[in-house]
Amino acid sequence: MWLVEDDDTYIYMLGTMHALPRGTDWDDGKVAGAIAAADELVLELPPEELVAAGAIFQALAPRSAPLAMDKRLPADALARYRALEASGGDFGGDKLDDWAVMVLMGQRVAQNAELMPSKGVEAGLTATFEAAGKPVGGLETAREQLMLFETLDPQTQRVLLTRAAAKADKAVQDVDALTAAWTRGDIAALEKLINEDIDVVPAARAAIITDRNRRWAAWIKQRMAQPGTVMLAVGAGHMVGSDGVPAMLEAEGIKVTRVQ
Repeated sequence: MWLVEDDDTYIYMLGTMHALPRGTDWDDGKVAGAIAAADELVLELPPEELVAAGAIFQALAPRSAPLAMDKRLPADALARYRALEASGGDFGGDKLDDWAVMVLMGQRVAQNAELMPSKGVEAGLTATFEAAGKPVGGLETAREQLMLFETLDPQTQRVLLTRAAAKADKAVQDVDALTAAWTRGDIAALEKLINEDIDVVPAARAAIITDRNRRWAAWIKQRMAQPGTVMLAVGAGHMVGSDGVPAMLEAEGIKVTRVQ
């Protein structure tokens, strides 16, 4: 967690895990103090948009014409894809865009790793702020977020899908390592784990990470003109690295302090 502040505005920036194992402790220490002090919560998606995301995914995900997965993936990646699929049921990938198949694979990996969105940071924060009668807002809409993937060029989508399938046999292990690094606050390990795949696909990195971080940093700068205390909670991948939100703010001369 980081803090940006001036005389009358405090913005706590919490890097989150969207899904966590049951029993994970994350809301103690200075995080608890920041939650109590904040007047409002701002997430990537506000609750109403999160509810709408499933229907929007179903509308955007289908291909214009089916394409068999064995026409998309090399043999070794296809075998690992099929093994992941067999762990919980058919993805229906032949009828879906590459990006949508990759999203479903990620959800399956989270299930296999026993990570639950209901135990994730955003779910916990939303329940706490709503119970306290404090507003919960968001930086994006569900359509905007999913269109980041939908509008990736076909070659980029195929590279992302192929890399995800090729590593599917180790995906639970990777997710466990990511969760462990986040739990202990290991920024260097987080950056390595989060960036090692997406760094080799520049178009995806720009759309999914860098451009969004730039927009969010601009939002923070603008919000600093309004008094109050804000809890801003977004995925931990947006908080680390040279193009993370804290680094972008610091590059513009804004003091950012890591507080937990």
